[in-house]
Order: sequence, then C-alpha cells, then structure tokens
Amino acid sequence: MCKHSPPCPTADSADRQAARVSDAHPEQGWDLLCNGVLIFEDTGHLLPDGRIVAPCRPPVTQMRSAA
Repeated sequence: MCKHSPPCPTADSADRQAARVSDAHPEQGWDLLCNGVLIFEDTGHLLPDGRIVAPCRPPVTQMRSAA
C-alpha cells in the first residue's frame, strides 16, 4: 500500500504507528495510515486483516484514603 521512499513500516511490524496518515478523520476519532492500519484516538488499532490491538492505557493508581 505504501508508495513512500523509504517505505513506511508494515502493518505487522512493531513500529506500525510510524506510518504516514493517508486519511485523517479527527472528528470521528480515527486515522487511516498508509500501511492500512486504522488508529483510534484511544490508541487502539485495527489491522488490515481484522485483528485488534488494544489501547495502551496507563495503569490506574489506587488512591489512598486519609486515615
């Protein structure tokens, strides 16, 4: 899919997010990268073959109650 030189990372590579945005839809919360990956504003991904990559969310810290 990518016609850049050098080519963008493939959808299967670990750095797939480094691919260029081919279609931006910030009003809908997603962008299509030139490698076919849909990237969502919550950091989740939908790969071209239908696999889902869960969002990368920081762990929730537990609040201590004042004693």
